[in-house]
Amino acid sequence: MWKVLTPKKIAFGENAAKEFEYPQRSLIITTTTPEIYNKWIEYMGIKNYEIYDRVTPDPAIETIEKIKNEYEGKNINAYIGLGGGSSMDVCKYLSKITKIPKILIPTTFGTGAEMTTYAVISFDHKKKLLQDEAFLADAAVVDPYFLAGTPYHIMRNSACDAAAQASEGYDSKAGNPFTRLFCKEAFDILEDAIINDKPNLLPYGAMLSGIGFGNSSTTLGHALSYVFSNEGVPHGESLSSCTTVAHKFNKSIFYDRFKKICQKLKFDQLKLKQPLDLAADVIMPDRGHLDNNPIEVTKQDIINCLDEIVNKNPLS
Repeated sequence: MWKVLTPKKIAFGENAAKEFEYPQRSLIITTTTPEIYNKWIEYMGIKNYEIYDRVTPDPAIETIEKIKNEYEGKNINAYIGLGGGSSMDVCKYLSKITKIPKILIPTTFGTGAEMTTYAVISFDHKKKLLQDEAFLADAAVVDPYFLAGTPYHIMRNSACDAAAQASEGYDSKAGNPFTRLFCKEAFDILEDAIINDKPNLLPYGAMLSGIGFGNSSTTLGHALSYVFSNEGVPHGESLSSCTTVAHKFNKSIFYDRFKKICQKLKFDQLKLKQPLDLAADVIMPDRGHLDNNPIEVTKQDIINCLDEIVNKNPLS
């Protein structure tokens, strides 16, 4: 038997965020600045809300505990995660521990976090991938309105992230015909968006990717990427070489296509400060990704992959 989970409600397309009915006394959680989110909130028509705008990338558990304590007893009816994956991950964890419903609204269209049961939270300055059905959104709102004004480097990293998730999710041993259907369709749409300069397709592609990989898991590429992210490399950028090398290792049908996407986005070669064998020791316990990889992965395999990433140029 296979099981596929999606948010209770999905609203997508033009004006989706504008036409959605938001609860009174919602707490909006975001990483962006007032001059940006005030325009978003005006467009969305949200009334009678609180806002917390001090979430940083790769949010720490301490931030979540701080928000919980700050707003406890203030009769918050819903959390609204407005922004990238970090805002939504904070909402997911908060909702789990407080039982307050969550509405997830992506503005960067890469993580697919609005569709998944995953959250990435930092504990002791190390990112940890968590999975829980309680993280699933009560409502997800996907609107291409938020593309306007998105800096290129954010759009580039988000697009690479979405394409990596779709292709790794397709290859995952935890996948099934339904998830592969979503992953393949997502990758086709994202490839068209990136290669043929059609950014308006990114929100829909990322949404489908989230449904697909969110019910199957990403694999070796993501496992490799976190040691680079821990050294400050943006997640999408780290996936450019990591997923390319992982696809080569796995003999994925997406290897050539994903590599061409990364070449189109003009990612640079990655560097790693720590020795490869120590980095491999960090990666090996990541069973959530490695156990779902289509081919068994040894420590030496990981060292070889890292060597190809940092000492060669897998995107050349």
